Amino acid sequence: MKHMFEEGLQRREANYVPLTPIDFIVRAAEVYGERPAVVHGEIRRNWRETYGRARRLASALRQAGIERGDTVAALLPNIPPMIEAHFGVPMAGAVLNTLNTRLDVSSLLFMLRHGEAKALIVDTEYCEFAHRAALEFPELRVISVADAMPADVDKFIRATDYEAFLQTGDPEFAWTLPVDEWDAISLNYTSGTTGDPKGVVYHHRGAYLNALSNILEWDMPKHAIYLWTLPLFHCNGWCFPWTVAARAGVNVCLRKFDAKSVFELIRREGITHYCGAPIVQSALANAPAEWREGIAHRVSTMVAGAAPAPAVIAKMKEIGFDLTHVYGLTETYGPAAVCAKQEEWETLDDNARAEMNARQGVRYHLQAAVAVLDPDTLAPVPDDGETLGEIMFRGNICMKGYLKNERATEAAFHGGWFHTGDLGVRMADGYVRIRDRSKDIIISGGENISSIEVEDTLYRHPAVSVAAVVAMADPKWGEVPCAFIELKEGAQVSEEEIIAHCRLFLAGYKLPKAVRFGELPKTSTGKIQKFELRARIKAEQTE
Repeated sequence: MKHMFEEGLQRREANYVPLTPIDFIVRAAEVYGERPAVVHGEIRRNWRETYGRARRLASALRQAGIERGDTVAALLPNIPPMIEAHFGVPMAGAVLNTLNTRLDVSSLLFMLRHGEAKALIVDTEYCEFAHRAALEFPELRVISVADAMPADVDKFIRATDYEAFLQTGDPEFAWTLPVDEWDAISLNYTSGTTGDPKGVVYHHRGAYLNALSNILEWDMPKHAIYLWTLPLFHCNGWCFPWTVAARAGVNVCLRKFDAKSVFELIRREGITHYCGAPIVQSALANAPAEWREGIAHRVSTMVAGAAPAPAVIAKMKEIGFDLTHVYGLTETYGPAAVCAKQEEWETLDDNARAEMNARQGVRYHLQAAVAVLDPDTLAPVPDDGETLGEIMFRGNICMKGYLKNERATEAAFHGGWFHTGDLGVRMADGYVRIRDRSKDIIISGGENISSIEVEDTLYRHPAVSVAAVVAMADPKWGEVPCAFIELKEGAQVSEEEIIAHCRLFLAGYKLPKAVRFGELPKTSTGKIQKFELRARIKAEQTE
């Protein structure tokens, strides 16, 4: 029987509209149409123009046969077409799959195949991959973006120039809202911890809410000037393409990170906000002081991944950059927890304050919960800063699931929580802190590296009997892979030869940066004791 608050009070067109971050660009164009939206070299476009180009893209994709639920892949640096794709692709009812520009060709081809991409928007820098993709997928529509170099027609098969493609579209295209806010908006691939990477599916609702959470965590004002130091292929740039539109801010594009260029843009464009991995923050904190001359305004920055060293956090404060530490995964749209600062921390010395800021923190505004739970019983661990548990999330800022992988999806959401696989503790003040990674993931320069993937490659070498890979601290990258190898009897091989072997199969950032030879510590059942290997490295680096 219905109660009085249900009788006659149902959803209608007038009182219920599916949440979607696409709407942010509509309002930006309507209210602040003449304000700057995109800056890239000599390119200066306002929100009205940017919205028109996104609509053109959506229209052109539809005319090219892209339908609701189709995948459109994008292999692009941080340039204007990547911003436009975050609106134009979902406006067409399609799902945007941003590809990691640092991956090897075989991994990228797997993603195109697994995601069943119908179109590929690709920068001419990656023409060799585009050529391979066109050969392997004869029905794939290739759209080339000539940002830094002209298209090499000999290497692009069936490709259409991006600007020419846009001209076929209608700037007044009447796009429609998603049928349901649970509809997929994007597809992002994990780095793959055991075997092939998993396809993480985002929905419109989650993207909308995380984009707003970014604003709330940063107290981000209208018309913020945001510098794209964070790769847009990373979790859709942590949802910041939609965040910036919601604030009618400015997207200052940066094709390739360079510390000196970043300071020049901060000074010239008046950058107010940027995000980056610890390696980005470290490069800026340790840059020559003269590069920062003329920058007198406050700059807000967000960092995720392994927490930056306390010295880096202190240095950022010294140069006037206000750093916020966030935590999340591909499966949580990027950041879903934040180390929310407390006033009393300001009374602490630099090291103590940096130690507090280095924690993973508390839930994002619009995430329902973050917890540290016993992975077997799902009981909360005590707030003692010592008892290990698994960090878990619950709420709207969690993925729909893994594409075509129901088993992995069910495991990830077991017990009503999203299981991160990260081990942590809960502090007395309720803040979460990571202690270890249960899957032995190495975070190097913001990129996830699977130790198992590197180990599998090492085992391909004929001289290798036993192999293990663990993280080794690195002043530039935060962490890098270190390989420990037992050779087969009578075999001889050098460190250089091992690394050269790995280069045949792995992307450059996944290569071991050091190789140690000798017997590996094992349990009675033959399992390699990785904690012993980590201890060896730590001892070496502290000598």
